Amino acid sequence: MRILPLLRTTRSKLIVSFLGVSFLVGAVSLVVGGHLLYRTFMGEATNRVRQDLNAARHMYEDRCRRVELALAVTTLGRGFREALQPERSRELTERLARVAEWAGLDFAGVADTRGRAMVRLSGESVPEDAVRCAPNPLAELSLKTNRGVSGTLVLSEAWLRCEDPVLAERARIQLVPTPPAGSGEDTILTSGMVLAGAVPIREEGAVIGVLYGGVLLNRSTEIVDTVRNTVFKNERYRGREIGTATIFFKDIRIATNVLLENGARALGTRVSSEVAERVLGKDLNWADRAFVVNDWYLTAYEPIEDVFGERVGMLYVGVLEQPYADVRRKALTVFTVLSLLGITLAVGLGWFLEKKIMRPIHLLTDAADAVSRGNLSPDLGSISESEVGVLQKTFESMLASIRERESRQREESASMLALAQRQASVGRLAAGVAHEINNPLTGVLAFSHMLLDRHDLDEEARESLQMIAEATERVRRIVRGLLDFSRRTDIDPEETAIEGLVRSTLTLVENQALVKGVELQVEAAADLPLVTVDPGQIRSVLVNLVINALDATDPGGRIRVSVRSVPAASEGEGRGSGVEIAVSDTGVGIAPENIEKIFDPFYTTKEIGKGTGLGLSVSYGIVARHGGKITVESEVGRGSTFKVWLPAHRREEA
Repeated sequence: MRILPLLRTTRSKLIVSFLGVSFLVGAVSLVVGGHLLYRTFMGEATNRVRQDLNAARHMYEDRCRRVELALAVTTLGRGFREALQPERSRELTERLARVAEWAGLDFAGVADTRGRAMVRLSGESVPEDAVRCAPNPLAELSLKTNRGVSGTLVLSEAWLRCEDPVLAERARIQLVPTPPAGSGEDTILTSGMVLAGAVPIREEGAVIGVLYGGVLLNRSTEIVDTVRNTVFKNERYRGREIGTATIFFKDIRIATNVLLENGARALGTRVSSEVAERVLGKDLNWADRAFVVNDWYLTAYEPIEDVFGERVGMLYVGVLEQPYADVRRKALTVFTVLSLLGITLAVGLGWFLEKKIMRPIHLLTDAADAVSRGNLSPDLGSISESEVGVLQKTFESMLASIRERESRQREESASMLALAQRQASVGRLAAGVAHEINNPLTGVLAFSHMLLDRHDLDEEARESLQMIAEATERVRRIVRGLLDFSRRTDIDPEETAIEGLVRSTLTLVENQALVKGVELQVEAAADLPLVTVDPGQIRSVLVNLVINALDATDPGGRIRVSVRSVPAASEGEGRGSGVEIAVSDTGVGIAPENIEKIFDPFYTTKEIGKGTGLGLSVSYGIVARHGGKITVESEVGRGSTFKVWLPAHRREEA
């Protein structure tokens, strides 16, 4: 559970990403490389075994042809044909012995034209044997085709015993249970598989008999050892022969140099049922790894057919898998070490790159922390040329904007503070002055009107009194304005639809605008929020702003009053949502040097006698007490725009 919080940092994510990519690439490389390595070794070994099987087959077939060739050469000799006379049977037997010794035959004989043996290498030529023993099938085939034949043949125990009891005993093999192989009911093999040949004996064109002979494969070591010595060159690995060869009768090993654990040849053991099914059952070759007796070999099998085209056995060659496995393991170990070195280098590179990439980000983090503590000029370091550099430049621009805004806000705050201080001082002064002169002023005005009511005054005195009354009335209005400015009357807020308030207020000054010839326009946006204000005080602010606009606008000009909704934090001012009332005119405008003074008490640009300079000051105070703000934008000769922002009404949640 503690690991998850650590992964929340960008640095940890980068490190984990580099590690993940490195290990993923390394793992994929190991798996793919190991698989390719395995396939390469297996492909190479399998190709070698296939070639070795081809060589073994050629040796097997060559041994068979040598048998036929030896018999054919023998039949050509005139002395051999003359020895076929019954009285010369001993000489014929001796000749058969010499042929057998020269050709390496295990049995040989002469059969009559019915295929029954007349003379055997063993010397047995008892007449009753010809009746008791079955005909030689190879001799019968030679007589039938009238030519020499050779090939693989399976002979029964009875035939072998008639031919030579020694052959029958040699052919007997005790079957050994082999776990991966199928099991049969027999426990002893009695039939013999032979490589044999038969050649017709001719005299003056007529066939007078058949010369036959062959090699018993049961327990034979000649072919299998020749294959091992020739093909595998007696190679050994850790004291064991690398290459092996076997001749099978059906699925039983009858000639092999595969050894049992006790060092004896594995005669009588069976091939695996999977191999037997493919080679003997489906007549297909096998080239794959297989378990042979007690170890794994890379093997190749192919079926052996007899002279009649029947599948009677298999020819096998194989090499120990262990040497290839060890070489593959060593190569895989080297590959693994190289991959791990690559992963280590990748991790180190990732660590270095993480430091390089994260350094600008750490500086940005420290800079952000410094900004939060009030330092608006933190050290960002050198600007990176990567995407992080864009972030640094953006952050730098943001700081510049913040510094500029803060400077502007300080100036505005200072200006507002100065204005508030001036208004407060003037307010206290105004309150005192108004209090001191209000009562005497009321007496002067009352006595002036009483004197004007007399009928005995001459015209000159009446005009003088009238001027006194008007001047006193003007002073009275100034005193009333001073009182309004100094009292800071409390507001009586209520939920108000601002559009209706604006439209109803402008009806009060429509006639004045019409008389002066100034066009008065009203624009209100849809869906305006409600505001909580004192309608009377806001109305007086609007009237004051519009009248000021009328005074500043020549006939033919235009005054536009617009109302719109303002979203929260508009224009970066940090304000909430509200409404904005803008009063724009096309009048003479306000000079830049006067912009900061217009909200000061008693400041006015109007002619003497036409303004007190308190209207905007009073309006400023009313808007401020509502939590709003009043601002002005003006350009000399093009007009002015006064904007009043008021906060929107917030409904309290139930």
